[in-house]
Amino acid sequence: MKTNIANKNRWWVLAVMCITLFIISIDTTVLNLALPSIASEFKATAGQLQWVVDAYTLVFASLLITTGALGDRFGRKRLLIAGLALFGLGSLGAALSVSTWMLVGFRALLGVAGAMIMPSTLSILIDVFRDGKERAKAIAIWSSIFSIGAGIGPIIGGLLIGAFHWSAVFYLNLPVAAIGILGALWVVPESKDVRTPGPDFLGVLLSVVGVVALVYATILIGEVGWAAPAVWIAFGIAVVFIGAFIWWEKHSPNPMLPLEFFRNRSFSGANAALTISAFAMMGSMYLYSQYFQSIEGYTPLVAALCMFPMTPVVFVSTMFSVRVNRKLGTKLTMSLGLILSGLSAFIFSQVAGLHTDYLWVLLILFLNGTGIGFTMSPATAAIMNSLPPNRAGIGSAMNDTTRQLGGALGVAVLGALMNGIYRSEVQPLSMQQGISGSIMDGIRSSVQTARVTAANLPAPLASLVTQTSSQAFVDGMRSAFFTASIAMVVAAVVAMLLLPNKEPSTVSHPQPVLEKIE
Repeated sequence: MKTNIANKNRWWVLAVMCITLFIISIDTTVLNLALPSIASEFKATAGQLQWVVDAYTLVFASLLITTGALGDRFGRKRLLIAGLALFGLGSLGAALSVSTWMLVGFRALLGVAGAMIMPSTLSILIDVFRDGKERAKAIAIWSSIFSIGAGIGPIIGGLLIGAFHWSAVFYLNLPVAAIGILGALWVVPESKDVRTPGPDFLGVLLSVVGVVALVYATILIGEVGWAAPAVWIAFGIAVVFIGAFIWWEKHSPNPMLPLEFFRNRSFSGANAALTISAFAMMGSMYLYSQYFQSIEGYTPLVAALCMFPMTPVVFVSTMFSVRVNRKLGTKLTMSLGLILSGLSAFIFSQVAGLHTDYLWVLLILFLNGTGIGFTMSPATAAIMNSLPPNRAGIGSAMNDTTRQLGGALGVAVLGALMNGIYRSEVQPLSMQQGISGSIMDGIRSSVQTARVTAANLPAPLASLVTQTSSQAFVDGMRSAFFTASIAMVVAAVVAMLLLPNKEPSTVSHPQPVLEKIE
């Protein structure tokens, strides 16, 4: 019987899912180190480089709910294999790109592939692991692999770029994708819900346009600020289409995202807490990277190595969170994790300076890594266990979309807060003799540009510009981290208020009618 085979091979299935997830996780971080080389080779502008990074996130986040539903409908294994093949094709095209916009296009294709892979991995695990304790352990391993990949991605990127060429970060994906396809064909059972209704095409259209507009507006804030008309136009489009999507899902006979899921306190509470925590965590990580490179003066590889200690902490705490969650429950475990991450952000907001003792950084990384481990895995388990197994694709997609959108908002809002304080504190430099309007424009744009501008000024003036811009960045960063710590506390309160005291039984849902395909 196919189900027995699936159960027998369940740990091999987990291994294959971890391999496929690994390429998604490193892709989100490995590219950052390649940007200077790409800019030099293609003579790319700062805006073009922004789109090299953001094209992936924009497409990835906007399609997750859709691809999760399609996996439930047409087969999760099929979607996974198709996504891996597309990821390999997109990686090859990115590596062979001869212009910035060609690279942007293939990055968008990688976003489509990633959106097909990510929800498939988790929904397959939910189908294969039926025992509650084993499922929690499998989800913890799945979550830790994502964190490990994100942590070592920059190190891998630094080594590959130094030894070969920036295109090597994309060639790396090809053998991993091939291994994932072969493993899926060998051990992963096909599953789909034969009762799933036909695709909700209008719901897909409304959700994609709404989420694309929302993410686009968030990205645009970081480029042009809150006051730009284009930002509010994009937000308006997002409100209209997301509102229309909600209305349609309430009235559609075949809704893509059944809104009654949000009546479940485990589902709604975990998603709300994940959104806020991803907001603070991703925004903080964005600033960490800039701080180590632009203020402390580390190379990208050294900066990645400085951040690496958090990776094993996340792995260990994620695995340990299964036991803690069993003892304390999701509400207390998640709240503890959020408080620890908030504490790390608060401490950094108080001790960060132009030269921060690395022992403080290690303490902060330890607290933040433990907090992430105690938050992400229990939240994912709460979301997935709150839904019937036949809607695992939707649950997985919601879990991933929550992280992506929360993280995008965090980078935009915390980055905008930092930039606002930075611009305010460097403004007095415009009164200095020898600093013209064009020079001041370069100083205002970013601390990185300020350093490049200072290199062409007389020594005393260059020292003043460097010192002032660096201090302005640190002051803005400290305010952003303080805001992130408040957001974490809010997320902990949300978790305490919304999550139920008693965990829902995973066996209370009726077993789905699944079609197993040899």
